[in-house]
Amino acid sequence: MKKKIIFLIINCFIFHFVVQAQPKRVILFGIDGLHWEAPQRLKMPAFNNLIKQGTYIKQSYVIIPHHPTVGDYSKFNSCSFPNPVLHEGTLFLSAENKMIQELFSPQQQTAFVVNTTAYKSVGRGFSTLIMDDTFTDAEVVGCAINILKTQAPVFMRVHLQRAGQRGYDISQSTPDKPYYRNIFASHSPYAEAIEAADEQLGRFVDFLKESGMWNETVLIVTSDHGQSRIGWHPLFDEDSWKTPLVFVGNSIAEGRELNYFEHTDLAPTIAGLLEKEWPISDEQAGIFVKEILKETDITGYMPRTYIKTINEQIKEYNLLKAKFVLFSETDSYFANFTALLENQTFIEPFYHQDRILNWREAGTISQLIEANEKVLKIMRSKQPR
Repeated sequence: MKKKIIFLIINCFIFHFVVQAQPKRVILFGIDGLHWEAPQRLKMPAFNNLIKQGTYIKQSYVIIPHHPTVGDYSKFNSCSFPNPVLHEGTLFLSAENKMIQELFSPQQQTAFVVNTTAYKSVGRGFSTLIMDDTFTDAEVVGCAINILKTQAPVFMRVHLQRAGQRGYDISQSTPDKPYYRNIFASHSPYAEAIEAADEQLGRFVDFLKESGMWNETVLIVTSDHGQSRIGWHPLFDEDSWKTPLVFVGNSIAEGRELNYFEHTDLAPTIAGLLEKEWPISDEQAGIFVKEILKETDITGYMPRTYIKTINEQIKEYNLLKAKFVLFSETDSYFANFTALLENQTFIEPFYHQDRILNWREAGTISQLIEANEKVLKIMRSKQPR
């Protein structure tokens, strides 16, 4: 009888552990345009407390935050590259791709709250979608809290837009301003907006704890792109590609820091945390990064660095091409070479930012990188000595 009781107690403990390890919900909390150094340079106590409690990536990588307003991309996407990449979990974007929220809706509830309508193209499939330009960041968090009180979303995205807007304001400021070309300067509206957003993050965490939802939730805090030190997110400023990322929850390793993460992996990781299979397999898509989990040994962790590599390739391509255009003023050979680059008639195509909807034609991400490297090798060899 005593053995039977012990057996039942052990089983109950195991059952309790499994239940606790499986979150009821995953919440992706974003602060727009969050510079990767902001948690160390600004007053962000809420974010820094989460770093201690979870798994932290100081510089997670997003695809270059380009936002074409003409061409095929703009027909299907209302926001910059990192957002559809985040929701679709792949660099091979397509209107046919399933987004993370569509893995759950309509059978389960999902929600997205943000204070801009710019993300309408990635709002497809959410059971609750609130995009209101008039909302403050505080009103976004208040709305998200009300949704959690009245609904049961298994996946929720909460995004605070104001810091990114203030970063843009700094990029357009004049030399008479103390924060001219410096987001971290005294009286910087960007810094003030980041610190205010962190207060809202703290308010949101407090609600999760007071409501009893904290132990049932995996909270992910990051941004959709980084921020240039001079403001905004220009394509070829590497600070635009990097942003902090932290995971917190019962199943998440505490006090762990990973040296790299790609935002293509966010959707598959969210799916994996909620025990869903990601619909895109092989090298076309991101992966479930299990190294964020307590049970996973991170010895020898060597993540794929696809996004960092592609971003660097695109930057080099554009800078070299710009040089050739300038050389064309005095040497027609470079005018000819630039035209050949544009027409892609003599070598493999280069998969640059204006061809993102054609990237899938490369076959795999590795093949895309290889094709780009062939073009860059030729371009490097053509530079005047």
